[in-house]
Amino acid sequence: MSAVRSERPYATLLAKGEDRRQRILAVAERLLARNGWRNTSLAQIAKEAGVTPAGLLHHFESKEQLLNAVLDARDADDDAHADRSGDLVTELSRVPERFERAPELVGTFTVLLAENIAPDAPLHDRLHKRYRDARDIICSIMERGQRKGQYRKDFDAATKAVEILAFINGMETLWLLDPSIPLTEVFKGYAESLARDLAETEPVSKPT
Repeated sequence: MSAVRSERPYATLLAKGEDRRQRILAVAERLLARNGWRNTSLAQIAKEAGVTPAGLLHHFESKEQLLNAVLDARDADDDAHADRSGDLVTELSRVPERFERAPELVGTFTVLLAENIAPDAPLHDRLHKRYRDARDIICSIMERGQRKGQYRKDFDAATKAVEILAFINGMETLWLLDPSIPLTEVFKGYAESLARDLAETEPVSKPT
């Protein structure tokens, strides 16, 4: 019985620590989306999260580690909701759900992407790899569709994958500029247009 009692304070401390860590992350996402990482200090994040600078450093040892944790949250959200083996057009139509589900993650990711284009930026290599991985996933889905006869074979899947990613990233940026954009309709229209473009057409029979 005493062993059970001794475990509970430790479990409580762990729960409080995780709650504090998530609160720091949420504040970081909000401030980074608004001010960018260059204009957001750890001291600002700590103050708004209601922790001391030392308390923040207990969970995140550096600003770069915190930035990576924010990207981890975006990746975890994508992993939880994306079906990478499913139908490309269906998945594209579902992208607007992310804007409703996690608007702070969308804003933070877009700002971090723009701020880390330079090769010497702290997140450049990770974001570049993330882009290549996303391109390869989309490319493999389309190549699978080509092998199955679902998609026509006279287009380059890698080039089309870049186009699709450009559309998604561009829409995220435009939505930050103008949240009134009807995302569901825009993505649905693009997905339907893409489906028509990729579809394997029936051969035209020659008149006898």
